[in-house]
Amino acid sequence: MMTREQNELLTRIRQGTPAGQLLRRYWQPIALVEELAGPRPLKAMRVLGQDLVLFRDAAGRLGLLDRDCPHRGADLAFGRLEDGGLRCLFHGWLFDTEGKCLDTPAEPVESRICSRVRQRAYPVQERGGIVFAFLGEGAPPAFAALDCFIAPGSHVFAFKGYLDCNWLQALEVGVDPAHASFLHRFFEDADAAGSYGRQFRATSADSEMPMTRVLREFARPNISVRPSDYGLQIFALREVGGGSVHVRVTNLLFPQAFVIPLSAQMTITQWHVPIDDHSCYWYALFTSFTQPVDKQEMRRQRLELYELPDYVPRKNKTNDYGFDPHEQEHATFTGMGADINVHDQWACESMGAIQDRTSEHLGQSDKAITAYRRLLRTAIDQAGNGGRPLMVLDPQSAPKVTGPAAIDGIGPTDDWTGYWQRTDESKRKAASWANGR
Repeated sequence: MMTREQNELLTRIRQGTPAGQLLRRYWQPIALVEELAGPRPLKAMRVLGQDLVLFRDAAGRLGLLDRDCPHRGADLAFGRLEDGGLRCLFHGWLFDTEGKCLDTPAEPVESRICSRVRQRAYPVQERGGIVFAFLGEGAPPAFAALDCFIAPGSHVFAFKGYLDCNWLQALEVGVDPAHASFLHRFFEDADAAGSYGRQFRATSADSEMPMTRVLREFARPNISVRPSDYGLQIFALREVGGGSVHVRVTNLLFPQAFVIPLSAQMTITQWHVPIDDHSCYWYALFTSFTQPVDKQEMRRQRLELYELPDYVPRKNKTNDYGFDPHEQEHATFTGMGADINVHDQWACESMGAIQDRTSEHLGQSDKAITAYRRLLRTAIDQAGNGGRPLMVLDPQSAPKVTGPAAIDGIGPTDDWTGYWQRTDESKRKAASWANGR
């Protein structure tokens, strides 16, 4: 069990908090690129408890500024995109994407106040259809050579979703291999041919066994966790008989993402980004190792659940997540439909705004959770003492952090390690963009 003080340490992320200081050492996903489509490419947002405004100027440059105008604190999210920047409605002060004040039209012509004023601006970059921002001090770290970043745009699909809870419990659900046998249990197996874009609905690699059957019939995985240069590598083994074992390799990408297989051909890299202490967004990059992603279909599937413009789930606390007792008895373990995002959402949000970890009782199936918490506490200490935490990469080390492997397949029990490594190597060699990485 954790103490209340330990729980506060790991969950609170506002400016000045230890965990907040740590997360500000990394690039954070803050928006989908498509959210800036349309005639007014501007979006107000809250990230890590900070109120910000993201915009694209007439030249196509991205800017991220603090939302309160430095003149008298008016809201820049209502500003006008004109004259090379963002102009405040209150007195017309104009700021460019770097926060430089370009114009103070209500001041006398000879006034020099414009040269002395600067709005706080933050570095931003587009990667894989997501806008990333660096909210910390000093120079931002380099991006690792992850699959989702080096794959061409045609092979990557980006999406997001809102969760009404603290970021840490959302991430911990994602790195828990055991829960899938219960929370995501389906009593019947669907046609794998129609499973495109849906997790746990396809067959496992090198078999004809649907993943739904694996999870349903083999509910006690043997879990092991290994440290890696990017965080943690997590193995879940389920003996399926006949000298074969189901091997699932997933990853904790430090500080707040996971990398898991969607299918034998596609992986998901998913970040959990705090809006504030009590809510977060997940941002996901789906990366294909074979054909280009059918983005229209992937988007259509997900918009059945999420409402624009804020990507809020249609099933939520207000409607009991669509719970149907008849379905729970006959079709799914949860009774909450076939979309596993709803299942995970219920699990995350039902713990409360911030999970009270002082009353939990962890078991052996929680190895990845305990390993991650130790890693997180260590990194918080390093950041607080001026050190360089894990995955704060320089340009020399960043290209060496690749992959990571995310495998869902059935291989020989006596050589499961060799099996997943060969499967990953084969997948990469078959993908023209991976170049054997």
